[in-house]
This record gives sequence, structure tokens and C-alpha cells, in this order.
Amino acid sequence: MTKTIHLKEYKKFITKLKQARLNAGLKQEEAAEKLSKPQSYISKIEAGQQRIDIIELKKLAKIYKKDINYFIK
Repeated sequence: MTKTIHLKEYKKFITKLKQARLNAGLKQEEAAEKLSKPQSYISKIEAGQQRIDIIELKKLAKIYKKDINYFIK
């Protein structure tokens, strides 16, 4: 059985998430600090090792100045 975290759609999602962070001019450490999380949290999400829940996605969208739909379309 395929793990959904490795699906093509999820890889596309995390690519958008990383690109949004870079476009916002933030390092992983800075984004994590704004979420009150360790840097490893952002690193694991961007590496596809950890899923992100909708609440954290909403927070990151706000931090990255993106509409949440940017990440899910």
C-alpha cells in the first residue's frame, strides 16, 4: 500500500510550501520561530517526512502572505 505522503500531489504541495517560504525571504529557522516550532519542524515538512495539519497551513499561509488556496490547488 502506498503511503499518501509520497504521492505526486503531496510532493507538489510541499514544493509550493518551500517556494512560498523562499519567496517571503524567510529561512526555515525564521518561519519556525513565527510558528513557535523548532527549525526541524519546517525541515521535516519540506522534506516530506512529516505532514502538516490545516491549522499550521493556515498560519504558514499568513506568514508567507499567500492565500491558502495557493497551496491546495
